[in-house]
Amino acid sequence: MFWPMLAIALGFLGIAVLGILGIKVFLEAQRLGRQVARTTERITRAAEELENAAGQLARTGESLR
Repeated sequence: MFWPMLAIALGFLGIAVLGILGIKVFLEAQRLGRQVARTTERITRAAEELENAAGQLARTGESLR
């Protein structure tokens, strides 16, 4: 009777460990998703600033002619 109960207990502990690891992976994936979203916003902002600067430079170059 001892061995079947031990097997059930170890099985439960294994499932509990997998559950905890699954929760950790889920939380890290959410954190990574938020970080990717922030980085995408920063890249978009930088691209817009670069486009504006290029337009201003082109206008300055045309006014020098």
